[in-house]
Amino acid sequence: MVQIYFSIRPLQLLRVAFLLFIALGSAQAQSPSAPALPSPADTLRSMPGVDLEDVYVAPAAVDTKEWLLLNADIQTELGGAVNNLYNFKFDQAEKQFRSLRRRYPQHPMAYFLLGLNTWWKIMPSNTHNKQYDKLFFAYMDTAITKAETMYRADSRNYEAAFFLSAAYGFDARLHAERRDWAKATVSSKRALTYLQKSREANGLSPEFVFGEGLFNYYAVWIGEEYPLLRPVLLFFPRGNRATGLAQLSNVAQNGFYTATEARFFRMRILGSTTENRTAAALESARTLTKDFPDNSCFQRAHAQNSFAQGELAECERTSRDILAKVNRGLPGYEAYSGRMAAFYLGYVEQHRRRNTAAAQDYYRRCIVFCETVGQVKSGFYLFSVVNLGRLAASSNNAEEARRYYRLVLEKAERKSDLHKEARAYLKKHAPATASISNLAMGN
Repeated sequence: MVQIYFSIRPLQLLRVAFLLFIALGSAQAQSPSAPALPSPADTLRSMPGVDLEDVYVAPAAVDTKEWLLLNADIQTELGGAVNNLYNFKFDQAEKQFRSLRRRYPQHPMAYFLLGLNTWWKIMPSNTHNKQYDKLFFAYMDTAITKAETMYRADSRNYEAAFFLSAAYGFDARLHAERRDWAKATVSSKRALTYLQKSREANGLSPEFVFGEGLFNYYAVWIGEEYPLLRPVLLFFPRGNRATGLAQLSNVAQNGFYTATEARFFRMRILGSTTENRTAAALESARTLTKDFPDNSCFQRAHAQNSFAQGELAECERTSRDILAKVNRGLPGYEAYSGRMAAFYLGYVEQHRRRNTAAAQDYYRRCIVFCETVGQVKSGFYLFSVVNLGRLAASSNNAEEARRYYRLVLEKAERKSDLHKEARAYLKKHAPATASISNLAMGN
């Protein structure tokens, strides 16, 4: 088992639970720089107390004839478009979704899919890329407007409720990433409201189960991982972690539009520290990268989980492919992907091949990638720097080692092991001129 593993941070996983952004906001409010947040009691007081159980209801006397979500011909037509979306062939997918919009201009589906296509342009940067924000919000706002019109005309239009829940959910996700807690609060509450309405149609299609599966899992997970937030969770329906994971597995196997999203979330959950089922997460990542070989998010997860499992040959192959695509400038293959791939290749060269020169080259490339995107306090950056320091020290190049260890002191947390290691090395290997100066000063 390889010991170094850069897992998804808890707050990253917390953000993907799009119906619980209020809880996340409460946690972030402890930061002095965070804006003031509305009181959870004020924003959620009217939330009905219902349970989201593993119940599949087939509503009687519901006319689904006009529902595009259940239309087999539409699914056949859009199958290639959905595959293009998740394989990062964004332009091709957009053309197909625009074709759907021309034929159904008053339906929310095309606008939602165009928004989802835009969302996955944001995802490779760990959502730091803001250039697509306005377009994303515009698509989701339009999807909401179209769905609201349908829902007002028929309150049993569960397809409209589905799109309202999904669009508000994605809207909340990005607003929370941008620290716009007021808008995230409103959107997440509305997403949950429509989720409760659309669940009445769970028996009609696995698509309706996706949001409920996410909520069921993360509602419990947040309470377990963040005990101080449990009072906030009293305002939400109760969840069930096992049920949520089972629901996501069901959608992953049987869904159409939401299947890949469910597979992605399921993989992340299995590989989390809570579940600690890295072998299962790796198998999920393998199938995702097999089906969508040009999706950088899936490939990064593949490299990460194979690294965690000690499958270094597999990690190396995946990382080399990622780096080659970064060099080719493929959509979604940016510095965020490059930093991970370069670090893993540096680790392989250092510990598996004992090739110091190659390891140093990859670690330096990782540092450049990290600096390009401002991730200079991340694990990839810090471990690249400290490994360069270790390699320099083992080669008796004290001057170079000191340079890297000084950088570790500057960037690492003071109480971290890396900071302690750097401090110890610099104390033991102080330059001779510094020692003479200290002696002259009586130190």
